Amino acid sequence: MKLRHVMAIIIAVSSVIGFASPAVAIESQPTREQIRIALERGIDAAAAHRSPDTFYTRFKSPDDRHASGYLVTKLEGVSVMAAHMASRGLQPSEADIAHVLDASTMLISAIIVGDHPSFAENSYMVLEQGDKIVKPITVRADGQADRSAAWPESPRFTARVVALFNYADFDSKAKTTITVFPASGGELRFSVDFAQIE
Repeated sequence: MKLRHVMAIIIAVSSVIGFASPAVAIESQPTREQIRIALERGIDAAAAHRSPDTFYTRFKSPDDRHASGYLVTKLEGVSVMAAHMASRGLQPSEADIAHVLDASTMLISAIIVGDHPSFAENSYMVLEQGDKIVKPITVRADGQADRSAAWPESPRFTARVVALFNYADFDSKAKTTITVFPASGGELRFSVDFAQIE
C-alpha cells in the first residue's frame, strides 16, 4: 500500500473519530499517527510472512504454566486487519478501519486448564484495578474442553474463556489483574500492566 493512500485513509478516519493526544497506554481514541503506524506494522508483517496474531498482547499465569491468554486493543486490531488484508493483496478501506476503531469493547481471551471436559462451562472473568472490579459486557466459555498436551496426565483439558470489556469501564493506564473463575471452582490470575501496552 502506498503511503499517500494510507495517509488519505487515516485523515478520513480521523475526521470521523476525532483527534486524541498521543497514547501512553491502551488507546481508545488513537491519533492519525498511531493509526498510520498500526497500518504499516500490519502491512510489514504480511510482507515478512509473520502471523497477524503476533500483534496480540499475550499474558501467562505465574501459578500455572499451562494457563495463558491474550487481549486485542484497537491499534492491535488495526494491525491484525491490515496484515490479513495485505496477505491477500488487499488494502483496508476507510470503512474497514473505522469498524475496528469504533469498537466500544476490548476482547480478552484466556486459555485455562482442568481435569474434566466441561470444567470451563459457565466460567466468568473480571478485571481488578486496585480496589475496583470491572465486570465484562459479555463472557463466553467453551462448554466442551479440548484434550491438553499433557493428556492423559493432569491437567487433561484446555478451554477458552472470552470476555468483552467496555473501554469506558476500565483504566487504560492501570496495573491490572485479569481474574478467571472456572465454574468448577478456584480462580486463575494474570497480571498485565495496561500502561505498557501500545
